[in-house]
Amino acid sequence: MHAIEQALIFAINKYPKMPLVIAYSGGVDSQVLLYALAKLKHAKKTAHLIPQLMSVCHVNHGLSENAEQWQIFAKQQCLQVNLPITVCQIKVQAQPQQSLEALARDARYQALQSTSTEPSIIITGHHCDDQAETFLLALKRGSGLKGLSAMATEAQLGENLLIRPLLNISRKQVVEYANAHDLNWVEDESNKDTRFDRNFIRNDIMPLLTKRWPSVVNTINRSSEHCREGQQLLDELARDDLKACQHELDSLAVTELNKLSVARFNNLIRYFLALRQYLMPSTEQLIQLQQQLNANEDKNPAVKVGGYFFRRYKNALYLTADLDDISAWRVSIDLFKDSYGDEKTLVKLPDNLGELQFFSIHQAQCKGVDNKGLNSKESLLVLPTKTQKVTLRFSHDNPTCLPDYRHHSRSLKKVLQELNIPPWQRKRIPFLYYDDVFVAAIGYFVCQEYLFKGNEAGLKISHE
Repeated sequence: MHAIEQALIFAINKYPKMPLVIAYSGGVDSQVLLYALAKLKHAKKTAHLIPQLMSVCHVNHGLSENAEQWQIFAKQQCLQVNLPITVCQIKVQAQPQQSLEALARDARYQALQSTSTEPSIIITGHHCDDQAETFLLALKRGSGLKGLSAMATEAQLGENLLIRPLLNISRKQVVEYANAHDLNWVEDESNKDTRFDRNFIRNDIMPLLTKRWPSVVNTINRSSEHCREGQQLLDELARDDLKACQHELDSLAVTELNKLSVARFNNLIRYFLALRQYLMPSTEQLIQLQQQLNANEDKNPAVKVGGYFFRRYKNALYLTADLDDISAWRVSIDLFKDSYGDEKTLVKLPDNLGELQFFSIHQAQCKGVDNKGLNSKESLLVLPTKTQKVTLRFSHDNPTCLPDYRHHSRSLKKVLQELNIPPWQRKRIPFLYYDDVFVAAIGYFVCQEYLFKGNEAGLKISHE
């Protein structure tokens, strides 16, 4: 059995119950992948080694004038090997400060994930020459160990598993296998365009390196493996540091962070972001973040990383989204548009804050209803009269209020500080008003005057 076929069987046998999706472009690498897997699947001697359901996905990027011909070719080849194919047509548009290669790759992986309704193995034909090119690209970008680890043999891709079983197989072996089995494949003309970094490395740099050092591909791949092992050690260290520094799910304790060396601090922040699949921070952002940890107590510094912010409040460093200014948002709520309390009223909050549901409770329904059985996302209030205007807003004029848990009145700003709500969250609390009188901070408290007593009609609010 050929080394390519052995590598495929070894990789796939680990997951016999997961459906298999072959990433197929029509180029020589994916053509060999398709042919070898179909051969193993259909041959009597090897069919039992690949029990999975097997299908093919061809992604049409529309970037080449030949894209339609490649799509036709892909369908023909799958027909010949008796495997079902799904064609995904996508549009990739150039964006500032992002390479077209990276955008096309991300769109391709999203398309591959969409072809199966259950967690699947997505298999690609990447080989060791691709791995060496990826290493050099990472080196050019100034990547650390994670980037220099290049491509992993296995990686999670959403709910799916991405595997690259041919990373120990050379391009030469792939082409020899294709020729030995009289396979046809398409040639993407863009592969010769050295304006793309990978093509420049493949066509101009690697031939020079291999001419001088014939085994350079193998040695680069060995360095990549060393980097991967080093990254695994860093991840193990980061897991230990995270246990020591975790404050809440999306926050870290500043006191514990300050005990770390610069290198361990940087490593932990990268790991913390990687767990959430966020973009990695630059060196400058990491320096700025560590400096802001010890800003004055009355300051609440924020450092932007990708589309997210690290924000410090008291002794914690929080990771939040890039929040919109919603201070001008307000909405009037008509609780009596239908018969009294027959239906719930829904209000969708801005900036992904969820939805509020308002339920009117008849006086006849109030027996046995009180605030004790509520969860943290529910509130019970006195029902407004039909003449009162009910509004929701995210701004206030700092009214004096008496929350349900306090014995004395205090200004709203002081109450929110007293509840240890971070400043950015205070601006995202929906405040309920009857006419222009402050009634409740939804999710936090109800003013005592408007707290449901159980002997009148009520209003139940749920935050979904």
